Amino acid sequence: MTDRITDPWGARTPYGPPGAAERIAASLPEGVRALLPGDPGRHSAWPVRVDAFLEDGVQEKDVEKWVQAASILHSNGDAMDIAVAGGRIVGVRGRAGDRVNHGRLDPKDLYGWQAGNSPDRLTRPLVREGDRLVETDWDTAMGRIVARSRELLDGPGGWGHFGFHTSGQLFLEEYYTLGVIGKAGIGTPHMDGNTRLCTATAAAALKESFGTDGQPGSYTDVDHCDAIALWGHNVAETQTVLWMRMLDRRRGPRPPAMIAVDPRETPVAREADVHLAVRPGTNMALMNALIHRLIDKGWYDEEYVRSHTIGFEELCRVVRDCPPGWAAEICDVPVRSIERAAEILGSSRRLLSTVLQGFYQSNQATAAACQVNNIHLLRGMLGRPGAGLYQMNGQPTAQNTRETGADGDLPGMRNWDNPQHVRQLAELWNVEPSVIPHWTPPTHAMQVFRYAEQGSIKLLWVSATNPAVSLPDLTRVRRILAKEDLFLVVQDIFLTETAMLADVVLPAATWGEKQGTFTSVDRTVHLADKAVEPPGEARSDLDIFLDYARRMDFRDKDGAPLVKWHDPESAFEAWKACSAGRPCDYTGITYELLRGGSGVQWPCTPSAPRGTERLYTGGRFNTGPGYCEDYGHDLLTGAAYDEERHRAMEPRGRAFLRAAPYQPSPEVTSQEHPTLLTTGRTVYHFHTRTKTARAPQLNDAAPECWVEIAPGDAAALGVAEGDLVRVESPRGALEARARVCGTRPGVVFVPFHYGYWDRGEPGPGGEAPRAANELTLTGWDPVSKQPIFKVAAVRVTRVSSGGGVPSASPTVGVVPADPRVPATRGGPAAQVRERVEEA
Repeated sequence: MTDRITDPWGARTPYGPPGAAERIAASLPEGVRALLPGDPGRHSAWPVRVDAFLEDGVQEKDVEKWVQAASILHSNGDAMDIAVAGGRIVGVRGRAGDRVNHGRLDPKDLYGWQAGNSPDRLTRPLVREGDRLVETDWDTAMGRIVARSRELLDGPGGWGHFGFHTSGQLFLEEYYTLGVIGKAGIGTPHMDGNTRLCTATAAAALKESFGTDGQPGSYTDVDHCDAIALWGHNVAETQTVLWMRMLDRRRGPRPPAMIAVDPRETPVAREADVHLAVRPGTNMALMNALIHRLIDKGWYDEEYVRSHTIGFEELCRVVRDCPPGWAAEICDVPVRSIERAAEILGSSRRLLSTVLQGFYQSNQATAAACQVNNIHLLRGMLGRPGAGLYQMNGQPTAQNTRETGADGDLPGMRNWDNPQHVRQLAELWNVEPSVIPHWTPPTHAMQVFRYAEQGSIKLLWVSATNPAVSLPDLTRVRRILAKEDLFLVVQDIFLTETAMLADVVLPAATWGEKQGTFTSVDRTVHLADKAVEPPGEARSDLDIFLDYARRMDFRDKDGAPLVKWHDPESAFEAWKACSAGRPCDYTGITYELLRGGSGVQWPCTPSAPRGTERLYTGGRFNTGPGYCEDYGHDLLTGAAYDEERHRAMEPRGRAFLRAAPYQPSPEVTSQEHPTLLTTGRTVYHFHTRTKTARAPQLNDAAPECWVEIAPGDAAALGVAEGDLVRVESPRGALEARARVCGTRPGVVFVPFHYGYWDRGEPGPGGEAPRAANELTLTGWDPVSKQPIFKVAAVRVTRVSSGGGVPSASPTVGVVPADPRVPATRGGPAAQVRERVEEA
């Protein structure tokens, strides 16, 4: 038994790269592999370790049934079985045969399911009466939503008054239904969601370089690689099972080298051979210097670049004056560290890269993420085992938001600016093309809230997310959500800070209480079956959307119902028709195929019936003008390119080497605000804690907010471990206890999970604020429109002594400077069974 609070990653199971025969088989085209006996090239040497956790007092013999599912508290897509007894979820165990996790589970998976049994679940609809929310029935709640919807649709402005802000936690079938309602029922472009805050840059960078969304690599690239580069990705705390796989390779024979870019001394940074603790906001300077070094030393594949890319000359021009010494001064890192990182990148034979919020939520986000793509294109490191790339997701079902159009993109990774793509959808849905919004780019989340602030959006529907804590500049956001002329609908499982401000609250079913599919970062599709009934009158999100469509009587142009499906499986079949012929082709996937065994990677078609492990294996990309999802942008200004410019570049299936010079962040330090703030996650919490804080083991491990500060900065301010400090930006302030630890000087870190729902308020009320986004700025990347959470100028002051009591910050992340700080422990309640299976 292992305390998986003390050790989130569990026991090591070291392994080495596969032999030559398996690697050769893994390199074969999918169609060829399918013809060979024994499923060659799909076997991973990673040992199986099955993790299991059951409710206290429950043993395996007490479990009445195990129901197939996958993780909904991070983006890795870990497959698991749900234990059910007495009509309740009583535990989980990993699925040994799944390609993603080989039985392992994240701490949030192991303990987080307990939130579903929480007594404060929403069980009946709520409506606002004066200044109170009161319980009501579904007909009354939906009646209010429909009445306001019809009033707005029938009045001047129509579709322009509707906004939808969705999640990264719904199922594919739910997103697709919402996308059809919004785009063909109402006809609004004002659809986005929490994935804009999380992984919009992943999608943007993939489109800019390769023509469409879709991760090129596979998780099995960890098995084959000889170098791993983690670009702003604290994978040890955000996708723990992927980190377990990396650690097991590092402990086995022929371990891969490792590079980490992060201003904090995270577990990843401590493990890495080269740690580049760059100054926040300077990622682009670092990337241009690394590419300068690769080109200067001749560490690139000339033939691959000549045959499969466009833009090499412009890239050379942009990075010509960006040597390592130049970047070392801007980033405040040793020049030798940059040179050593470039040497690893330039000498590896199988390079794996992964990118996350340290790039996505920082200055020049899309430009910096594209430079990671550029490194792989320069080195020809795509489409073969070990040469992989993950533009990582943070939310569990973010990939499906983007695929299905619930975030504003057109479903099936279609191009809103391509009339043929619009006609394809119009024919599929049997509506006029003019109904589908394509006269302007989709409205991003920050602009949706701006329109609500200005009063043009009058109905905002928020599903399964909590913008009253997750968006930047929370004082402004709360003011918008509380506006008298904004009709706010919130669909959730708990009374969140956002729900407290709503006009109508709809109680939703959660994971384990409904059925559907979702897709992980490496395009692995999993099925989650329904294990138990939702509490009270709570309904699945799909049933809520279907009910709304029925009550609104949305029709196609022949008078038939617009939404023609009635349950998850029929919704999935409708989605398959939408995906046909597009990069995310699901036509070969069925619920039956997903049951019992492993998840399956898209595209899955008759020619690739077992799925497709890697994209772009032949060096041909989705950049053709008639197929691409986007025509590209200027990475500095965000100005969109048109079809004429795109065609003039004659892509012919070649990838784009997108280049841009470094520019300083929009907010830099000053005499009044001399310190930089960066925000992020802890391994024990997800998003705004609405689920994880209701799991005792997770909440006890990280019960309150904290501020990480470097020892030298703490000493200069007279701050000791555990002291209460105040952090102020031009927008707001928070107070929390200090953790003196290994972050770079001049930078403080605050986790963004903590809001106010457990105080019974949508905001600070009369108490000290503690939400990190009280401090962050309303600014975003010009291309991806992802907010800049990682760079804000702040001032830190000491408020009071901690009396020698350490802060509640977990010790498994950044190690405290004071060795007397006790380690974070879960104790007997956190004991997990780990069973390693012999190969």
